[in-house]
Amino acid sequence: MAEVRVERTEDGFRAVNDRGAEVAVGDGEAEGVFTPVELLLAALGGCELVTVEPLTAKRGHRMARLAATVQADKIATSTLGTITVTYDVELPDGDDKAEDVLKAVAGRVHAKYCTVGSALREPMKVDQIV
Repeated sequence: MAEVRVERTEDGFRAVNDRGAEVAVGDGEAEGVFTPVELLLAALGGCELVTVEPLTAKRGHRMARLAATVQADKIATSTLGTITVTYDVELPDGDDKAEDVLKAVAGRVHAKYCTVGSALREPMKVDQIV
């Protein structure tokens, strides 16, 4: 089970997990905080990269740099348009197969193995208890 607690603080909000990690959450005006939409985008990018990295490395193709930019436009109130994940990669020197392996692994991760991406694509039930 995944769980985070989001709570109001003196200067905004924070999300905390049971391992002690925390992230500041706020509106788009506050400095040093993520908006909820930015956290959603970070979750998608993080999900893909933390899944791609060990799979490519296990195949002997550790990328010299592996990063991604995740973006989406707000197309209406409370509605995002297409979310785009753009990889920023530096291939390992002298590894002729790394690009093909990365593309194959990243494609499978994006299509099937990233839980966050699957949650965004598939209709799911979200309950609220007040």
